[in-house]
Amino acid sequence: MADAAYDDWLAAIGDGDGYYLACPDGHGSLPPRRSCPHCGAAELTEEPLPATGELVTFSEVHVPAPRFADDAPYVTAIASFGPVRLTGIVRGVESADVQLGMKVVPDVGESVTTGETMLVFRPADA
Repeated sequence: MADAAYDDWLAAIGDGDGYYLACPDGHGSLPPRRSCPHCGAAELTEEPLPATGELVTFSEVHVPAPRFADDAPYVTAIASFGPVRLTGIVRGVESADVQLGMKVVPDVGESVTTGETMLVFRPADA
C-alpha cells in the first residue's frame, strides 16, 4: 500500500528539494510523522535536507529477498545527512569502490525487479 507522505517526500528528493522534519528541540525525522519520535513534540517543520551525506554503514547484497531478485547484486547503505539518516541503494559506483565515509547525494531510482521508485545514493563527486 502506498503512503502519500512518503511518496511526496521521495518526489521532493527527485526534484532536488529533499527535506526532513524537525521539532523545536532540533530532532530530525522523516515523513510520515505527526510527532517527533524522540520527544513527542507535535510541532514539526520541514527543513532542507543537507545536499550531501556520508555513508556510515553498507552491505553488498548477493542473495536478496524476492522483491529485489533482479536488482542483485547491489549495495544497500545508511547515510548520515545531518540530523537524519537515510537508507538507500548505492548506484553510480562499482560496489568494490563503496567505502565508509564516502560522500553521497540522495536521488531516486527504479527497482529493476518491481519498477517501483526508491531512494538511491550517488557519489557526490560524480
